[in-house]
Amino acid sequence: MAATGLNTSKHGDGTRQLLQWGACMLGAGLVSAMLLQVWLGGFSPTGASTNTGWFALIVALMCIPFGGLLLALGVAKWLRNRR
Repeated sequence: MAATGLNTSKHGDGTRQLLQWGACMLGAGLVSAMLLQVWLGGFSPTGASTNTGWFALIVALMCIPFGGLLLALGVAKWLRNRR
């Protein structure tokens, strides 16, 4: 029986999924931040001015860093696989 771990395929390493989900999450965070600024009343040093603005702020503060990290990892894996 041949070991399947020795000949790993570059197509199934999850790079595409990292790029897709990272871009999706980063985009959702940026859209949430833009909606907060433009349509939901903005925010001040004490926080958002509406309840929906608070929700948009929470979504933006979760999605932007995590989506950025996923996207950076996907780009790093894509660059590594190009060799």
